[in-house]
Amino acid sequence: MSLLVVGTVAFDSIETPYGKVDQVVGGAATYISLAASYFTNRIQLISVIGDDFPEATLSDLTRRGVNLDGLQVKQGEKSFFWAGKYHTDLNTRDTLVTDLNVLADFDPVLPDDAKNVSYVMLGNLTPAVQRRVLDQLESTPRLVAMDTMNFWMDMALDELLEVIKRVDLLTINDEEARQLTGEYSLVKAAQKILTMGPHILVIKKGEHGALLFMRDEDDHEVHIFYAPAMPLMDVFDPTGAGDTFAGGMMGYLAQTDDLSFDNLKRALVYGSAMASFCVEKFSIQRLTELDVPQILQRIEKFRRLVHFDRDKV
Repeated sequence: MSLLVVGTVAFDSIETPYGKVDQVVGGAATYISLAASYFTNRIQLISVIGDDFPEATLSDLTRRGVNLDGLQVKQGEKSFFWAGKYHTDLNTRDTLVTDLNVLADFDPVLPDDAKNVSYVMLGNLTPAVQRRVLDQLESTPRLVAMDTMNFWMDMALDELLEVIKRVDLLTINDEEARQLTGEYSLVKAAQKILTMGPHILVIKKGEHGALLFMRDEDDHEVHIFYAPAMPLMDVFDPTGAGDTFAGGMMGYLAQTDDLSFDNLKRALVYGSAMASFCVEKFSIQRLTELDVPQILQRIEKFRRLVHFDRDKV
């Protein structure tokens, strides 16, 4: 099934305790599309770049089945740029530079082929841009997912809540879930969010995995599943891990076209597996050198990580 990806295609400069890189490829839509490309080759990318973005990366995306007809290229302008420095624990970071550049006046335009997709992933952008994308869809997708962040809760809460009403699946981290609802308990926070519009919620907990909540439309019971993060010897760069998680999850759902709770659980694990690859090297490097056997081996490690046989009683 087809997947529409909306988000940033950008440059990053990143410093972690394990090294520093400057002007490397980043952006939410880049990570999402690359991760999803291992599961589906029908991806429509909607974003904006300047004429400074490397042609080699664009060619690689196209080769992987990512349609770039919806990628606007602004001649004589610069692509979005972010610079950050991670603390020793890699869970916290300081933003050093944010240059919106072409993103400052981004007005997404969906090509005709992108107006009737089956799956939509709205990456973290202004709620106004996310809404304009939804307004251009000509048919109802099987699943609309969105990501957001605490900045939009501070700066554009009313607009954000209007967009949340229109999506099926929301992905946010634990801190954002608490801010959005005013509840410290993530179970209580999830119950509140599932009354705002979405019937599926994924709460990302970084190195501690992710929680899936799904409201049953028939009996209104909330089903819960937890997917751990893969314990790794080395984590070099967590940038883009959350977007890679979303890309793996949505790519798997687009491939299987199964929105049952059992398959959503599998999608969560596939997303976690892709995120575990992302952090092993800087920027998008690890995502560009994978193959399907490696991904399946990592999935098997996840299975062994959580599987146990109940004792006889």
